[in-house]
Amino acid sequence: MEYKALQERLADVLQSNHLVSATISQPRQKSSDLRRIKLKPVMLRNAYHIQFEYQYERVMNHKNLTPDEAVTEVNELLETFRQGQFQLKDSDLQFQLSKKFKVTLKEKQTAQKEVQLSHNREKQYVLPLDEPVPFLIRLGIQSADGKVKRQKYDKFKQINRFLEFIEDSLKHLPTDRTVRILDFGSGKSYLTFALYHFLHEMKGYDVHITGLDLKKEVIEECASIAKDLGYERLEFLVGDINEYEGETAVDMVVTLHACDVATDMALARAVRWGAKVILSVPCCQKELNRQIQAPNLDVMLQHGLIKERFASLATDSIRAELLGLVGYDAQLLEFIDLEHTPKNIMIRAYLTNRQATAETKARYLAFKQMLGADPFLERELSDRLVLEVEQDVK
Repeated sequence: MEYKALQERLADVLQSNHLVSATISQPRQKSSDLRRIKLKPVMLRNAYHIQFEYQYERVMNHKNLTPDEAVTEVNELLETFRQGQFQLKDSDLQFQLSKKFKVTLKEKQTAQKEVQLSHNREKQYVLPLDEPVPFLIRLGIQSADGKVKRQKYDKFKQINRFLEFIEDSLKHLPTDRTVRILDFGSGKSYLTFALYHFLHEMKGYDVHITGLDLKKEVIEECASIAKDLGYERLEFLVGDINEYEGETAVDMVVTLHACDVATDMALARAVRWGAKVILSVPCCQKELNRQIQAPNLDVMLQHGLIKERFASLATDSIRAELLGLVGYDAQLLEFIDLEHTPKNIMIRAYLTNRQATAETKARYLAFKQMLGADPFLERELSDRLVLEVEQDVK
């Protein structure tokens, strides 16, 4: 098949409303940070669109396009990617592009598939709607008959979004022994209870979960609720992130909305414990805002609001990069919609023990130096990180 013929075939797919789903992958440049793009049809304001999900090495972005816009976008992607798989209503289509854009196309007929559009498909939650869940009732999110209270619906969605991250992490957790989990800064512990319910009650994992917070009254209330629910392997303790010495090894560390460098303390502790999974939603990233000295960015940073937001994004980027340098696969992901809270970025990291390259170390140092940053997390991890970095970039 000629390259132009492939473009025409894909244009027909995108404009005929026959698309079920698609994946475009295999970037031509190995150095490309964009790994793959997933497509699916959606209805927005009663109009047919195609949603593009751009999966980068550490983040994901979304864009909703009209069919005509989608054709233009796919044509641009064909210039930089070599493979595509398209599921259509009645067929499957797969193509490969050579270095010289020679096309290999395979298309086979299949049984009729249903095209599901977001407006007519009920959201499938980890904790189903309208089914009583004891901890949700006890925490006032559901009524006794299992109905989610109107004023608690955002919290219900947040809990389910969190459990989606937990579900994605199951393959990294042991199944032949007790799974040890710590939740630093657990607060009112909605997500801590959800974590226990999902892993132990729904999935049957042998777990021991500790929620740690500085507020004694809150901890006492959470401990009472856990006792009432019969959650025997869930405990709550009064304590500080940096002073907790109750463990030598942990499987998962959760830290949600720990303020400023308290997040870094928790991340560093998780690394020292060799935690296989880290889930962190930072908050109040003030450290870099105080440090940043980057004259080339003054057009942006002269504005206080922009400087605050930039510093927050740069701080979380630095955190993810440092975790990568000490053997984690770290990603920055959207936790909940911005309409609910601006604190919506989650750092998700899985332990791989992959060795950092000189290139990634140099990239981190260059970024840090450009900003004039002296990150607290780097200092906390200095025994694992700094000397190796300095030796590699000499």
